[in-house]
Amino acid sequence: MDYGKTLNLLQTDFPMRGNLPQAEPKMQQEWDEKDIYAQVQKSRQGRPKFILHDGPPYANGGIHIGHALNKILKDMIVRFKTMQGYDAPYVPGWDTHGSPIEQAIANGGKVDRKKMSVPEFRDYCKDYALEWVERQKKQFKRLGIRGDWNNPYITLLPKYESQQIRVFGAMVNKGYIYKGLKPVYWSPSSESALAEAEIEYKDKTSASIYVAFQVQDGKGKLPEDASIVIWTTTPWTLPANLGISLHPDFDYALVEAAGKKYVLAQGLLESAAKEIGWTDVKVLSTMKGGRAGVCALQASVLRPDVACDGRRACYAGRRDRVRSYRSGPRGRRLHHRPEV
Repeated sequence: MDYGKTLNLLQTDFPMRGNLPQAEPKMQQEWDEKDIYAQVQKSRQGRPKFILHDGPPYANGGIHIGHALNKILKDMIVRFKTMQGYDAPYVPGWDTHGSPIEQAIANGGKVDRKKMSVPEFRDYCKDYALEWVERQKKQFKRLGIRGDWNNPYITLLPKYESQQIRVFGAMVNKGYIYKGLKPVYWSPSSESALAEAEIEYKDKTSASIYVAFQVQDGKGKLPEDASIVIWTTTPWTLPANLGISLHPDFDYALVEAAGKKYVLAQGLLESAAKEIGWTDVKVLSTMKGGRAGVCALQASVLRPDVACDGRRACYAGRRDRVRSYRSGPRGRRLHHRPEV
């Protein structure tokens, strides 16, 4: 008996198998021919806007699973907002500047940039980036991502660069741009600066150190034969030292120990003396940090003249050792973590 003939099944032309590798390209071709994205946007004209600012990928190679996850999740959000009635355009873009593109070309081994002039290498990078823009565009469209693929933003286009200059000019006019001092990480292998997010630190235990800064001109507030004591966990920053700051409201003691005079926080004198190894400490006088005013110090052989400022408020932690702080360029504290 043919049991198949005993079943009352619906008659349909719907295929039993999805055959998505064959069906999806035809479906996407139909979307392109009908310009579904433009029709959807036209139907939402005048409705409240929902703008998803999409951070662009680098145009330096094929997409990977991270690109797919990123774009598909964003596509779901944009489509959802469209279904809620919002005018939700999606403009894809590409970052075509910077080291990743140059590094991809160098790793490819097809050209030696050191034998090319700067304009020649830039033109090569431009052509390379635009080629990958088109390749990635096809890959993203193959994922079913809906957007204005015919009008993407590309960072190397003059209209985009000109807008960047306008924004930068506005920032200058508002005083947001200034020239200062900042350490910049450099990669010798890629010959490029590195972002702080690209740096991974190795755990390392470093010795802390007590340093005495000799008073040169105490302005009648501090004796010239005394030294101000600081404690630091970053002794390698000592060459950049530009000053010593005392908290104006903290009590400081002028003491005599080991045949010399020192200034340090009165409340921390006992613990500091124990760590330094002072056995016979004599308190000569006490004063508020603000009373010290501004006096001259001998910081080191690299910095012969720095200032001690007792008027500037530097907030000390509860576990601080001496409550005297070193200052660097632009008044920055010279340590990467609290001196505790």
